[in-house]
Amino acid sequence: MRTNELTYPGSAVEEPATGADVSALLQQYGCGPIPFVGAENAFYERHLIFDRVIDPKVATARERFEAFSRSIRDVLAQRWVLTRSTYERENPKRVYYLSMEFLIGRSLANNLTNLLLDPLVRHAAQEHGMDLLELIEEEPDAGLGNGGLGRLAACFLDSMATMQIPATGYGLRYEYGMFRQSIVKGWQKENPDNWLRDTDPWEVARPHEKVEVRFNCTFQLRNGSFQVIPGRPSCLFGIPFDRPVVGYGGETINTLRLWAAAAPDSFDFQEFGTGDFVGALGETLEAESLTRVLYPDDSTTIGQELRFVQEYFLVACSVADLVRRFRRFNVDWDLLPEKVAIQLNDTHPSIAVAELMRVLLDNARLGWDEAWDLTRRTLAYTNHTLLPEALEKWPEVWFEIMLPRHLEIIYEVNRRLLDDVRLRYPGDEERVQRVSLVEEGPLRKIRMANLAIVGSHSTNGVAAVHSKLLRTTTVKDLAELFPERFSNKTNGVTPRRWLLKANPGLARTITEVIGDRWITDLSRLSNLKPLAGDAAVREAFAAAQREAKVRFADWLKSTTGQTVDPNSIFDCQVKRIHEYKRQLLNALRIVVSYNRLRQNPDLAFPPRTFFFAGKAAPAYRLAKLIIKFINNIAETIDADPAVGGRLKVVFLPEYNVSLAERLIPAADVSNQISTAGYEASGTSNMKFMMNGALTVGTRDGATIEMAEEAGEDNMFLFGLTVAQVEGNRGWYSPYWHYENEPETRAALDLIFSDHFSRSEPGVFDPLRDVLLTHGDHYMHLADLTAYCDAQERLGALYGNAGEWSHKAILNVASSGKFSSDRTIAEYANEIWKVRPCPVR
Repeated sequence: MRTNELTYPGSAVEEPATGADVSALLQQYGCGPIPFVGAENAFYERHLIFDRVIDPKVATARERFEAFSRSIRDVLAQRWVLTRSTYERENPKRVYYLSMEFLIGRSLANNLTNLLLDPLVRHAAQEHGMDLLELIEEEPDAGLGNGGLGRLAACFLDSMATMQIPATGYGLRYEYGMFRQSIVKGWQKENPDNWLRDTDPWEVARPHEKVEVRFNCTFQLRNGSFQVIPGRPSCLFGIPFDRPVVGYGGETINTLRLWAAAAPDSFDFQEFGTGDFVGALGETLEAESLTRVLYPDDSTTIGQELRFVQEYFLVACSVADLVRRFRRFNVDWDLLPEKVAIQLNDTHPSIAVAELMRVLLDNARLGWDEAWDLTRRTLAYTNHTLLPEALEKWPEVWFEIMLPRHLEIIYEVNRRLLDDVRLRYPGDEERVQRVSLVEEGPLRKIRMANLAIVGSHSTNGVAAVHSKLLRTTTVKDLAELFPERFSNKTNGVTPRRWLLKANPGLARTITEVIGDRWITDLSRLSNLKPLAGDAAVREAFAAAQREAKVRFADWLKSTTGQTVDPNSIFDCQVKRIHEYKRQLLNALRIVVSYNRLRQNPDLAFPPRTFFFAGKAAPAYRLAKLIIKFINNIAETIDADPAVGGRLKVVFLPEYNVSLAERLIPAADVSNQISTAGYEASGTSNMKFMMNGALTVGTRDGATIEMAEEAGEDNMFLFGLTVAQVEGNRGWYSPYWHYENEPETRAALDLIFSDHFSRSEPGVFDPLRDVLLTHGDHYMHLADLTAYCDAQERLGALYGNAGEWSHKAILNVASSGKFSSDRTIAEYANEIWKVRPCPVR
């Protein structure tokens, strides 16, 4: 794969920029001599005057942000058009990445970085009295995702554009994100995340490229709920909105296409004329509700149905679009797998198997065998979880009501599959039932993961241990049927956003030591290893870390009023709140530390600030109680003079990409403490490692591979292994730990004495049920003592600044494998069989 050899004039090494520099770069992007800012005909001023019809001198911060962003879009526009025309002319094989989430964060700063414009535009803004940071802060995080799945998808898009791979991302244009999180009296409160309230300056609506999606039912809004009306066929339109995906260096600008739902006839004049204004807009409201919110409440049947319809809508729009593009440049259907690679990002888009078959059978009029061969060779599937609830199974009756043709296709796929299984394993009806696409029971369900595996040529996991468990446990029978289809592709993250942009001090230090080619070839960070013992390099790394901590502490105080000590250990766990991720285990070890300090105020204990961040699903009551528990611990510790200045707990609300970009560079410690065998890969673990944080973790997900790269002596691993978790499951008793481990007992007794809930007695009683009465499924107590021991070892190391810096440097130096560039190179070479297509 191509390695970009450009010299980066950005955050790593900032040089003074001149007007000539700016003009030269603008000309590189085909913009000619037009100035960016500071003249009547400059991009920025023209957008304020002609788009907003406002004097630039009185523009609001939001208006300035929109004008500034549109000016950057003007700069990249011709390169974006050239990318599209190059693909049309060269007709290369293209990648289509289907994902229900793209957690892209903010676009302005990232686009400046990847266009190499950051220092030049920053200098131009300063010359004309503009506050670039203020403009960047005006942009909301795009509400297009929630966690690691969406962030990974965004990293992959960045890498594909940087590596000049012709690719398009397909997702949904959610009007509202999951929710905006606030904390009220310790509890999570969900507020609407209307991130599209204001005009988004990056997206380009393309209504002329709309596609029609047909259902065998109609959708209505009743009492504010989205409901399905059987027996009344209907259609919706998918309206595409395109966003630029800028590769590093600005050579390739790919597209993220997001679909919004619209009604075919959006206004009923007769109803409007009789005064029924709401009725006149009824179909529009019903259609738009489909893509209104990310992750509808799946604790209700209505919410689950909406999610099912969302998934099909994404697939139907995307398949129609990519097939239309394929047919524009190719006459022969046999070329489909040679020109199209469709990657299903997790189980959500699995209905693509039936949808592509429908198109090939009903529209192209191909025979079954030919259609099946083309479908299977075109589709590939990435599995992201081992949790049964995430391996979606949809009620058969929903297919009957909404998508009966797809159900017919699934039945025929299943008949042929089961005939083959019976032929290969005669008499093994239990195996037949396990591999079947239909799960029998009182409510028959379609197993979407099975459909994805059977209907694609590739199924990959996202970390070595995850891929092994997928093959040997989760879908063992299917892996035995199709062993050649299974592989591992360990996740990665883009170093452009997560190191170069997020941590300018460390990026600058690395560039000064080994040069800047690491930006597009992260394996070059290994050149730091021989220098980890160099005193000057250690001091430079420590200074960069100190800079990031002070910057974060200052930001936290200015935005929330909370004060944290940059001299303390910044100990972080930031991710979706879930029992298997074990934020509760982290909270328990804080209670153990709190007890130790209460009992022995003279205990040698380096000051620590514990940071938590993450959202709980609105219907996930226990996860929300864990957030409450963490906040009550924080409040209790703050009020206890016995531990003042030595322990502090901070729960950071509204965790998103922008917050992660601030916190991760400041972190000293990364907690990756999921129950072994439950975390597929993780990506925050990689971001922390890349920024020099030391990992305290279980042997789970990609953390195992991180330890292999850096050496276990440069991490703090602890706890049960995957084999031990499974082996102990039958006889494990949390009561043994309660009765035989004094610190465990003392911590639990303190919690259940209402020490952390004096004004709300009994509020944490459900934690007793989870940890003791109901058997502690995720084995918190089994790992608590080992976790505390690992933290003690870490605390002792922190007292030796030189050794700490040495291990931090070795972690950064060993993070090269975890670039999304490496992951995408593996997908491109081994699954998609695509080559770069330079834009000319």
